[in-house]
Amino acid sequence: MTGVSECQFKIARKGWDLPFLAEAEELGALRRVVEFHLHRWGLPELAEPARLCVTELVTNVITHVGPGTPTTLSVSMNGVHLRLEVTDPDTRALPALVEASGDAEGGRGMALVNAVTDRWGVILRGDTKVTWCELPTGLRSPTDHAEGPRIAKAEALLALFSFGGIRGPGRSDPLSVSAAEETVIELIIDLLHWLRSHGCDPGEALDRAQTRFENALC
Repeated sequence: MTGVSECQFKIARKGWDLPFLAEAEELGALRRVVEFHLHRWGLPELAEPARLCVTELVTNVITHVGPGTPTTLSVSMNGVHLRLEVTDPDTRALPALVEASGDAEGGRGMALVNAVTDRWGVILRGDTKVTWCELPTGLRSPTDHAEGPRIAKAEALLALFSFGGIRGPGRSDPLSVSAAEETVIELIIDLLHWLRSHGCDPGEALDRAQTRFENALC
């Protein structure tokens, strides 16, 4: 029978670019976009450090290149690292890691980026500058999923549930996330039918499950 270790779910994390004008008013929207995509990529724990990095990299452009500068934010996977890039048209104003005094209002940006990332740097490409940083994900591959006891338990259930179905005998290819999602939905429906057949309220059970799920995310 298919074991838990064989039940693998690949997550496609396709990189994306977002052109914008470097304005302080844009920072909130940029942070929300990054957080949204990281949740979609199954990397919610990286949302906070990624938001910080985006804030500091874009603030550098606003401060040292100028408000309204045409800028591009790029988010992608580089192996098992999350890579953030901010591209602007000024090849002279290079970010630097400096030691800022405790009461200094500036100079801390790249120090913060340096503190939460594995590495960062600057690439000059003709008439543009790319400031990048990379955050560790803890994944085993770019399409891997996050680990955890509840995720392992869910995979065990999916392995049993999909055996003979989506991933039947003779099938060794990993389930896609979309196929796994359909399997999860079918499993939930079966469990709701089981609850009703035993005199339980499926709606109440769903509400309790949703509450516990949201509490676990806090």
